[in-house]
Amino acid sequence: MSRLTVKDVNFKNKKVLIRVDFNVPVNNGEITNDFRIVSSLPTIKKVLKDGGSVICMSHLGRPKGKVKPDFSLKPVQKRLGELLDLDVKFVDDCIGENAKKMASELNNGEILLLENLRFHKEEKKNDLIFSKALSELADMYVNDAFGTAHRAHASNIGVAKYFDKVISGLLLEKELTYLKDKIESPKRPYTAILGGEKISGKIDTINHLFEKVDNLIIGGGMIFTFFKAMGYGIGNSLVEENKIELAKEILEKAKATDKVKFYLPEDVIVADEFKNDTNYKTISIENIPMDKIGLDIGEKSIQKFSNVIKSSKTILWNGPMGVFEMENFAKGTEKIADALAKSTKMGAISLVGGGDSAAAVKKLGYYDKISHVSTGGGASLELISGIELPAVAEISSK
Repeated sequence: MSRLTVKDVNFKNKKVLIRVDFNVPVNNGEITNDFRIVSSLPTIKKVLKDGGSVICMSHLGRPKGKVKPDFSLKPVQKRLGELLDLDVKFVDDCIGENAKKMASELNNGEILLLENLRFHKEEKKNDLIFSKALSELADMYVNDAFGTAHRAHASNIGVAKYFDKVISGLLLEKELTYLKDKIESPKRPYTAILGGEKISGKIDTINHLFEKVDNLIIGGGMIFTFFKAMGYGIGNSLVEENKIELAKEILEKAKATDKVKFYLPEDVIVADEFKNDTNYKTISIENIPMDKIGLDIGEKSIQKFSNVIKSSKTILWNGPMGVFEMENFAKGTEKIADALAKSTKMGAISLVGGGDSAAAVKKLGYYDKISHVSTGGGASLELISGIELPAVAEISSK
C-alpha cells in the first residue's frame, strides 16, 4: 500500500501544519549545522508553490517542558528566512491566542514558525489537549520530521487524530524509500557497517542485520567490548563491562552462521591520551598495551573493510570508525566514507544512518557522493532494525 505524500496533494488556499525537524546545533545564537533545515525545504516550497501557507513546528534540544531562551527557535527563523529568501514570521509559543491569531492571519505564500514544542511538557507526553490545540492552527497536516518518527509525541502522533489524513513530506518519504524500501529488497552483496561507541544501543540492529546482510563490519569504540570478550587486553580503551557476555553471544552467532561474513578490525591506532595532540601508533589487536587507549581502526582493517565495501551493491553505514572529531584519529572514518563514495560511483546504493556518521560524512566532504544521508539518528537505527516507527504508522495511504 503506497503512502500519501505531498506530491499527491494540491495545497492551494490551505493552511498546512508541517512537523519539521529543526533540532539543529546552536552556539551563542548561531546555527553551526543547518543540514536539517536545508533538508526540509523541498516540502515547504511545494506547499508554498501550490498557493498554500505553511506553519512549521519543531522542537530544539531538551528544555524539559520549561521555557528556556537558549532553546528558542529564533535562530532557526533567521536561517530559514535566508534559505527561502522570504520573511518568516515567528510566534513566541506554539499554542495559545498569539499562535491562533498569527496562524489565522497567514496569507497564501506565507510561512510561520512556532516556538519550541518542548517548552510544553505535554509534547513528550502526547497530551491530546495539547495536540488538539496544535491541530486548530491549520487545515491540513504534513509530517516531514524523520528525526522524531520513532517518538510517540503530540506533534506527530496526537495531532494526527484531528486531521482526516496524515501526509508524508518529501524528506520523510525519501528517508523511508532508502532506509526501509530499498534495504528490504537490497541489491547484493549487501554490507552493513556499524560503528560508534557502544554495543548497547545497537543490539537490535546487529541481530536484525544478521538475518539480512551478506557482510557485517564492526568498528568504533564498541570493538573493544568484543575484543575483551575474545580474551584480548584492551588497555584503557572504552569498554562496556556489562555487555561482554552479550558480545560473546554475538561472536558465537557469527561463528555458527555461514550466511554472513562478520568482520572486526585486525589492527587499531592506540594513543597515550584521549586527545589529538598525543603520541599514537598502529598496533595489532592482540598487542594493545595496558597503558594505551584505542581511538581508530588501523591501516590493515581499513584496507580489508574498503575491499568488502567496494565489492558490494548495497551498503548501510551507521556510526564512525574512530574519534573522527580529532584529525589524527579520523582516517578510519574518512577511508570508509571514501570507499562508500567509490562504490556509489560504480552503481551501488549507499545509505548513511544519521547522528555521528552523518556528521562525519558532512565534515569530511562526502555528503554529495553518497546515495542518501539520513537526518535521523535514533529513527534510522530503529528503522534498519526492523522496528515500525510510530509516526510512520500514522501516514495515510493513497
